[in-house]
Amino acid sequence: MGRLIIVSNRVPAPRERNQPAGGLAVGLKDALRQGDALWFGWSGRQVPEMSGDPTPAIDRVGNVTYATIDLTTAQHTGFYQNFSNGILWPLFHYRVGLMNYSRLDWEMYLSVNAMFARTLRPLLRPDDTIWIHDYHLFPLGQALRDLGVKCRIGFFLHIPFPPWSLVRALPGAELLLEDMQAYDLVGVQTPEDAENLNHALRMNNMAERAQAFPIGIDPVEFRTQAEASMKGTEVSRLRDSLRGAALVLGVDRLDYSKGLPERFKGYEALLTRYPEHRGKVTFLQVAPISRGNVEEYRQLRCQLDELTGRINGAYSEFDWTPIRYITRPISRDVLAGFYRMADVALITPLRDGMNLVAKEYIAAQDPADPGVLILSHFAGAAPELDEAVLVNPYDTDEIADALHQALTMQRPERQTRWTALEKEVCRTTAVSWANDFLRALDGAPVSVSS
Repeated sequence: MGRLIIVSNRVPAPRERNQPAGGLAVGLKDALRQGDALWFGWSGRQVPEMSGDPTPAIDRVGNVTYATIDLTTAQHTGFYQNFSNGILWPLFHYRVGLMNYSRLDWEMYLSVNAMFARTLRPLLRPDDTIWIHDYHLFPLGQALRDLGVKCRIGFFLHIPFPPWSLVRALPGAELLLEDMQAYDLVGVQTPEDAENLNHALRMNNMAERAQAFPIGIDPVEFRTQAEASMKGTEVSRLRDSLRGAALVLGVDRLDYSKGLPERFKGYEALLTRYPEHRGKVTFLQVAPISRGNVEEYRQLRCQLDELTGRINGAYSEFDWTPIRYITRPISRDVLAGFYRMADVALITPLRDGMNLVAKEYIAAQDPADPGVLILSHFAGAAPELDEAVLVNPYDTDEIADALHQALTMQRPERQTRWTALEKEVCRTTAVSWANDFLRALDGAPVSVSS
């Protein structure tokens, strides 16, 4: 049996290689246990310049070899910041107006993917199975095929894939679709994403490659973590500080795709239209800063700072503050306890690939007295979690109505909804996601590019 080769833009930090803390590492944990494996990607380090291709740094932990390479400052800027996150990220989250295209960045994106391929190629064996992850590395499969790699290669896109009418706004979009013909299988999060991608391929007279494989979590592990966290000092401090008020919780990266201004305004509408909740509910939003050097993200933070100040100024009492807003990260084990004690989770992205916070909230609940999940229709998790209170995140009054419904929902209805949601979270897990994709890749027709 050949090795599993994982390729992603970032590789887990050394401290996370024995005990993954979240994200892709958790999803792949079981798959990586099956035999020898290699995980290849960027180290996270930048160097001023390099002569020639980098030499991978090798670290072995158990049966997994980690091979990482550095990027130059120019490569990081063009490939990662400008093209991957400045063009592909907004476009694939349906925000075409935020794209800032430069042909130089496009050329750097292709150049870095070709460099990834040249650096990975000597580490490969003929019977390996290669699994490439996310939008940073769309062209990598074709770059490997150009170097003569015949292994099975699969690709998984963790963010949404929008309709071709939007994607074609990207100069060279059809070239990315051509590169995707090198993959034996392309996985996406939802049936809608699969249809969008396959339609784009059909429109360009290319073979369909996409299938939906919704990613999940380890619900048993997260439930155990939440139960343990309830005994911690952080949860006790939060509970004491609420003084009996209900807790509405939001947890997101500080990103324009998460619908945070609309969410804050929806909570403000609750206080305006349902004044009986004033003084009896607190909204805690945890939004760690990401890409803080990008102008759009600085503007978003300023907007949220202003909204928080305005809402708190208008509605606070001397012994109650409506919104608590934190831009520092909180550890996953502490958040697990916050999820369990929260009466409502308010998760309202404008567009999201999946949103595992929604699934973590369900896994963390006490079956005897579960909270209520309010979820955007536009989260990738929404088709699976249809027993949540679903909202249009652009409608602040609908958010307010959903919050009132959740805060006044009786225990029997909360339990009925949670039971259905928990069943779904346990059905589609991180383990089943990886196993289903790899099984489908093993059975997929070999790409003609092979």
